[in-house]
Amino acid sequence: MSIAVSTATIPLTATRTPTRRDVVPILLTAPLILYMLIFYALPVAAMLLRSVDSPHWSLDNYRQLAHDPVFFQVFWITLRIAFIVTVGTLLLGYPVAFALAHLRAGRAALVLVLVLLPFWTSVLVRSYAWMVLLGRHGLINEALSAAGLIDSPLKLLNTSLAVYIAMIHILLPYMILPIASVLRQIDPALPRAAAGLGAAPWRVFLQVVLPLSMPGVAAGVLLVFVLSLGFYITPALVGGPRDMLLSMLIAQQVDLINWPYAACLSATLLAATLVMLAVFQQLPGVRNVLRSATR
Repeated sequence: MSIAVSTATIPLTATRTPTRRDVVPILLTAPLILYMLIFYALPVAAMLLRSVDSPHWSLDNYRQLAHDPVFFQVFWITLRIAFIVTVGTLLLGYPVAFALAHLRAGRAALVLVLVLLPFWTSVLVRSYAWMVLLGRHGLINEALSAAGLIDSPLKLLNTSLAVYIAMIHILLPYMILPIASVLRQIDPALPRAAAGLGAAPWRVFLQVVLPLSMPGVAAGVLLVFVLSLGFYITPALVGGPRDMLLSMLIAQQVDLINWPYAACLSATLLAATLVMLAVFQQLPGVRNVLRSATR
């Protein structure tokens, strides 16, 4: 019995060779990726290793951290200052962002220049400027004394109030710019339609403008809060001993040549920042802003 064997043509899946369009983005981003690996990822990895391998491999530094009352007090102060600064920048920044989004081009450019002035000046210079303003014989005390409002100089410098004022001033643009960007994208027909249906101006703002601007608010809150967690120069210059942030405690341990414990504190600050980022990214507004930024 003969068996006829028929050969069927089996299509072979052609392997797609990388084209020039695929290679160009990789080549453009390669220098940045290499730079971040060398100057950021490797130092962070070395810091994390130092917290567990010095003087020998153990978790003693983290056990010490868990029973250190100074750490918990400083960590609470850091969270408190970051929260108050975030709320202050939001309350001051939202009206400015609203005005910036509704002004004409010329006036909006002027307001934008005033908002961006902190970016054009060093943080150290701005902190020293606040020291001059808030000092015992600074401009504010001298003006109040000349007006006859006070008999003796007020203690403004080296207080929590000075820390709040200076940090809000420095971080205010990080709140204004995301909110203004989102407010500009709101369709002007929506508030007009709400007003045409008889809604009062405050109801138009609360029920139309404010909900649509929440992505910008969430992004601004995320930026300001995360930056406040790691602030160092301004609190160190204008704050007092009761305003020690976690970054200042890390610097203190470095001065004491206690590198393993400083690395442990740094790893804790990094972990807290990553947790805050993960929590904020669960908000719909932040996800929408990040998604639109990557398109």
